[in-house]
Amino acid sequence: MKQRKIPAVFMRGGTSKAVMFLHADLPEDRAEWDAIFLAALGSPDPNGRQLNGMGGGISSLSKACIIGPSARDDADVDYTFAQVSVDRDNVGYGANCGNMSSAVGPFAVDEGLVTPGGDEALVRIYNTNTDKIIHSRFQMEDGIAAVDGDFDLKGVAGTGAPVRLDFLAPGGAATGRLLPTGNVIDFIEVDGLGRVEASLVDAANPCVFVEAAALGLTGTEAPDEIDAKVDVMAWLESIRAQGAVLMGLAETPEACTENAPSSPFVGMVTAAQDAKTLAGEHIRAADADLTARIVSSGNTHRALPLTGALCCATAARIEGTLIHRHSRRGTDPDSDLRIMQPSGIIPVVCTVTNTDTGWLAERAGVYRTQRRLFEGRVLIPGS
Repeated sequence: MKQRKIPAVFMRGGTSKAVMFLHADLPEDRAEWDAIFLAALGSPDPNGRQLNGMGGGISSLSKACIIGPSARDDADVDYTFAQVSVDRDNVGYGANCGNMSSAVGPFAVDEGLVTPGGDEALVRIYNTNTDKIIHSRFQMEDGIAAVDGDFDLKGVAGTGAPVRLDFLAPGGAATGRLLPTGNVIDFIEVDGLGRVEASLVDAANPCVFVEAAALGLTGTEAPDEIDAKVDVMAWLESIRAQGAVLMGLAETPEACTENAPSSPFVGMVTAAQDAKTLAGEHIRAADADLTARIVSSGNTHRALPLTGALCCATAARIEGTLIHRHSRRGTDPDSDLRIMQPSGIIPVVCTVTNTDTGWLAERAGVYRTQRRLFEGRVLIPGS
């Protein structure tokens, strides 16, 4: 049987890559989408390499984005994100990818879904996964989104044109509450580790945060070093899965592990420390406010997932959380929160206030870069 050809664009957004589809080019029956995305990315692959597709063998390189016109008054386009498992027959729609969100606006403009009126574009994006609005601002050049620029995004070689992303009212993206349990600290029992403090926060994406020291780590370990610690990775998955139940995202820890390997994230935090990036750059503790690592789909990210960074920065503004405990400038609303990650420092701006009804995340913003890598048709096996 001949392979099926579907128009698609391959793009980098931030520190991730994805196959981008126009909604109109996919079947109306969404039940058919999973098979298309799995085949396009080369999943499931028990070898973990996705050699038979466009994926790169890790969660940050195994993604699909679907974009189309929006019928909403507050949005120009609707954007659905799909996290394609590398080694499982699983496609997740329970969370957004912040990094790929930076590619959505430029994609929409270049595909003719949005026509900016000047040298700077504003694309209002409705993310269907989280029921949230994202504003994407970027420069235009010769009628398309600018690519060349001098913005240095840590974790990506070279420089590019900046894309400013503002996540409006990011709290409760998956659970409906910024603090899903109502607590700044919860306790999770972990076999072989005991009772562990955790902060469960839902901003942009839900995250379960623990102290690196509780796992016997300094917090500055490289991703490969963490991934190689079998006991630590098992503890982190137990914490993540139990946290999902406490947040109302799964009925049992086993269901979370089986069906939702990428949501929630699990993060480790500690105070800012002198450290060396994956590129060999030395960073002083004085230049950062917090150190963080995030794990999803069984891998420690080399650069923080953007929504994970947004959640981390938001949590740092909430007094009493583990993240606030370790953050140098957690309560300063006028300063970026500078998070030290394996690839360098990511600054995040966020506005969080303590109201009569509890903590409120008003917005969170960050800069990324993006690039269109390939455009054409992706081939899907006929059987």
